[in-house]
Amino acid sequence: MAISLHNSTNISRVGFASPFLGSNSASKVSISVSLPSFSNLSFKSVETSSQQLYRISAMSKAESSSSDQVKVDISLSPRVNSVKPSKTVAITDHATALAQAGVPVIRLAAGEPDFDTPAIIAEAGINAIREGYTRYSPNAGTLELRTAICHKLKEENGISYTPDQIVVSNGAKQSILQAVLAVCSPGDEVIIPAPYWVSYPEMARLADATPVILPTLISDNFLLDPELLESNITEKSRLLILCSPSNPTGSVYPKKLLEKIAEIVAKHPRLLVLSDEIYEHIIYAPAAHTSFASLPGMWERTLTVNGFSKAFAMTGWRLGYIAGPKNFIAACNKIQSQSTSGASSIAQKAGVAALGLGYAGGEVVSTMVKAFRERRDFLVKSFGELEGVKISEPQGAFYLFIDFSSYYGIEVEGFGKIENSESLCRYLLDKGQVALVPGDAFGDDSCIRISYAASLTTLQASFERIKKALISLRPAVPV
Repeated sequence: MAISLHNSTNISRVGFASPFLGSNSASKVSISVSLPSFSNLSFKSVETSSQQLYRISAMSKAESSSSDQVKVDISLSPRVNSVKPSKTVAITDHATALAQAGVPVIRLAAGEPDFDTPAIIAEAGINAIREGYTRYSPNAGTLELRTAICHKLKEENGISYTPDQIVVSNGAKQSILQAVLAVCSPGDEVIIPAPYWVSYPEMARLADATPVILPTLISDNFLLDPELLESNITEKSRLLILCSPSNPTGSVYPKKLLEKIAEIVAKHPRLLVLSDEIYEHIIYAPAAHTSFASLPGMWERTLTVNGFSKAFAMTGWRLGYIAGPKNFIAACNKIQSQSTSGASSIAQKAGVAALGLGYAGGEVVSTMVKAFRERRDFLVKSFGELEGVKISEPQGAFYLFIDFSSYYGIEVEGFGKIENSESLCRYLLDKGQVALVPGDAFGDDSCIRISYAASLTTLQASFERIKKALISLRPAVPV
C-alpha cells in the first residue's frame, strides 16, 4: 500500500549523523540586550572531530618566558553527538528571553497547562514539608504512591499491577528514557509514527538504537496505518512507541485501530510497545482513551507511561511513572538507582493527593478539560476560516498541528523567503510576536504546532496577531 506524507514516500531510518543547532545570526528584535537569535533554532549540520584539541598554557610566575602546554581532549561521546537538542525547549527559552527583555511575545510553544496546581494537591506538598517528609524515598517510589497508582490503573484503565511493577520517576520523560535504555540494544530499531514528540527519536539514539519514522497523513487524523506498520517491522524491530492522546497532533487512537495494531504486534515476539498516556485525561467526548496494555495479549508486551504534569497541572513537581512486567520494570529501577535515584518525597505526597481526587481527576480535572475544549473549538473555527490552512481537529491534549505549507515559497519584503515551517515560525515571531513550534521538530515540516494551554483571551489575541502577519501572504498553490 503506497503511503505518502505531503508528497513524500520516504520511511526514515535515521542513523547517527544527526544535525545540531547552528548559525549565530543576530536577532531582529531592536532592544538593547543580547538575545539568542530565533534562527539559532534551525538544525544545521556541524562537523565535529573526536580528536578535537585545544591547548592550555600553564605559566608559573617564576617562568614567565616559557610555558608547559597541556593538550586536553574535548571530544564528546558519539552517542551524545548523535542527539539533537530539544527544539521546543530552545524556542520556549528564546521566547522567555524576549519577554523578559520587554518584548510582548505571546508564548504558545510549551506544553504546559496555564492552570495552577489544584489547591488540595499543593497543600499536600506543603504539609509534607511541614511534617518533615523531606528525606530520600525508596528508589522505585513510596509504597503509598505505587499502591495508589496500581489502584488507578486497575479502576481507570483496566490493567492490573502490583507495586513492584511500578517505578516512579522525576517525570514521565525520565520514565520513557529509562524504558528505552532498558529494552533496546545497539542496532535495534524503534518504530515511531510521525508526527512524534520531539524526544522519542533522540532517546532511541541515546540507546544506540535506530529510529524508524513512519509518516501519517492529516487526512487520516495523523493515525498510524496498520499496513504501513506491518510492512516496516524487521528482525531488528524492538520497540513501537504510541502516544494517545498525541503530542503534537491531539489525535486519539480508537480502540478498533489499536486492536489492529495489537494483532500485528502479536506476530512478532521480540516487538514491545511503549504506550505514552500522559495526556490520558485531557480528552474530548466522544473520543475515549484505551490503554494498550488492556488489549488481549498485550499486557506482557507493553510498558505504560503516565504522570502528573499535564492533567493535574504539576509540570514543576516532576513526577511520572512506568508500569509493566516485572523484569522490564526492575531494569528501569536499576537504571534509576544509578542516575537520579527516587523522585522527590514531597512531590510523591502531592501525587497521592492527586490520585485521591477521584476517577479521572474528578471535578478539578474536568473543569480544566472543559476550558481546553472551549479553546480548541475557538482555534479550530478561527484558523479554519483562513485561506490555505488544513486542520485535523484534535480529540485530546492541548495542541493544534496545522498545515500551513501552502504559504511556503512566498517572498516577504524585509524578511526573505518563507521556505519551511521554521522560517514561517520565525516570520510569525518577527511580525506577529507569537512563539510557535515548527513542525520539522516533530517530523512533519508541513505543519506548525500551537499550544492552547493558555487563556482564551490570550489565544484570541494570538490569533489576531497571526492573522495580521499572514494577511499580506497568499497561498503559493491552490488549496
